[in-house]
Amino acid sequence: MAKVNPLSNPKGVKLQCELCRSPAHIQCRGCKVTYYCDVEHQRTDWTSIHEKICQLLIPVRTPAPFLSSAAERSHSMEQLLQRKKHLIELTTKEAQRLLYEGHHVDVIPAATHSLSFSVDVYGLASVELVPVYLILAEANIGLGHLTQAEEYLSHAYWTVLKTTDCSNSIRSKLHRNLGLLYSAKGEFEESLRHLSNDVYFASTVSGPSHISTSGGFFHMANIFFRQNRMDIADSLYSEVTDIWHNHLSRLVDVQLQASLRSGPVWFDDADQEYLDENQEAESLQILNAIYDIREQAPNKELSKMAKVLHSMTMLFFLSRDFQKASEWGKKLLQINEQLPKDDQSDAITILLENIESKLNTKPGSYQ
Repeated sequence: MAKVNPLSNPKGVKLQCELCRSPAHIQCRGCKVTYYCDVEHQRTDWTSIHEKICQLLIPVRTPAPFLSSAAERSHSMEQLLQRKKHLIELTTKEAQRLLYEGHHVDVIPAATHSLSFSVDVYGLASVELVPVYLILAEANIGLGHLTQAEEYLSHAYWTVLKTTDCSNSIRSKLHRNLGLLYSAKGEFEESLRHLSNDVYFASTVSGPSHISTSGGFFHMANIFFRQNRMDIADSLYSEVTDIWHNHLSRLVDVQLQASLRSGPVWFDDADQEYLDENQEAESLQILNAIYDIREQAPNKELSKMAKVLHSMTMLFFLSRDFQKASEWGKKLLQINEQLPKDDQSDAITILLENIESKLNTKPGSYQ
């Protein structure tokens, strides 16, 4: 942190806080191109995203040197554009991860960076801005700032409405956020209408049994749960669990087959499907919530509990958190012993044996 005096700025230059656009009084010592109004805003930005992009901001915010040839200027502009696009990708991905993890306050700075660079690169009317609007809207819904959320969703809605080539994937996410907004306002029928549209558009892209569709089903289930319509909620929670269980089972099978090859292998095939960070965070959020609901139900259905526990065990196995995978696996084993043996029993046994072997593998070695 370095203090700056606004009065000492060059003529016409007004340094503004990265977060609130107020006059800046503090400069980041790392990059020296980012400013804040106070220490609190600096800490907030650092925790959210600045630590990850501090050095990346230097070439983007530092004036380019004078270049005499057109070729050099063109190359410099192309490099600047690619740097900004990289920052958009990085900040958006981080904001989405924080959103799935429920860190709504930390989402705002990361998403604000993404929006700023997106406007700079694509312009105010571009559909490229919609995913960032939706992240900001969902974070504000989580914080209870519904008026701010409506403003972002309004920007997203009109941008989509005016765009002829908007993908169904973006339309799905727009309706999901509108569903979440109306749910937060207690307007459940309107919420269900938007979430149904979410499921429809997501299904046209990936099919009704894909993990990208499961979020719509999950949020619909939450509404029915709040309305005490437990039969419908239970059915939807089971559908979501089945979707993630099937997806994770397929990834685990591929991984276990890969482990039979010679040498250290862990998703080393470039064409091999895997869970990215955001998918991990989303599945953890969804499956944890469903497990809590199943655990607190007055009449526990062991088979449904077992499927959620199996899914959680596979999730931590795939994310290589073998300690947590073992903990969830032990819960799964306790319940599974009370159930009749089925076609999943052998798969569970193999999975638990692999988890224990990973825990017993010495650091630096492979098994």
